[in-house]
Amino acid sequence: MVFLIPYPVSVGVEPSLTNRNRLTTAFRLILAIPHLILVGGIAVGVATRGDGRWTIGGEGGLLGAVAIFLAIVSWFTIIFAGTHVAGIRQFTSFYLRWRVRALAYFMLLEDPYPPFGDAPYPASIEIADPVGARDRLSVGLRVLFALPHIIVLFFVIAAWAFTTLAAWFVILFTGTYPAALYEFGVGVLRWRLRVETYLLLMVDEYPPFSLS
Repeated sequence: MVFLIPYPVSVGVEPSLTNRNRLTTAFRLILAIPHLILVGGIAVGVATRGDGRWTIGGEGGLLGAVAIFLAIVSWFTIIFAGTHVAGIRQFTSFYLRWRVRALAYFMLLEDPYPPFGDAPYPASIEIADPVGARDRLSVGLRVLFALPHIIVLFFVIAAWAFTTLAAWFVILFTGTYPAALYEFGVGVLRWRLRVETYLLLMVDEYPPFSLS
């Protein structure tokens, strides 16, 4: 597994292009439902909820809701005390590790069923701890700073959904995942998780607008 970008958030996916499991691919959406409930899907953007409130970023499942609440708590602790509570970092890292595995499975990048919790899997995320004092200005304006990524990712993820649907048909008929579509999907997953990690206040470095 190779991590290709010099950024404190690294997402790695072991290539899985041939000899794909056609049966689990055919029923992937149904099989992924338990994980989607817990850690969410790929949605990103700004939308209204049924109660009239606005949400920014995307849906992250039950654990994602907890991670968002903890990010709000961390916003205050970092702004006023310059500290990110260790237990909050540990939970958020746990959520993101689970999330990258679930998304890689759901979006057909991998065939093995993801574990519920922590266990080895061919898709993973590494998050480096911040060095030195936290950037309180960046933390204070985090959602505003992330808006350009959210807007661009809305369209990029829409394209990923389309290419994944195309790959679904190709896998069912040939048992292979086209390399170009696979690399695009891995790149979008990488970008999506970097931005989510940034929004959850795990890092201060601004994410690159990049698939690599």
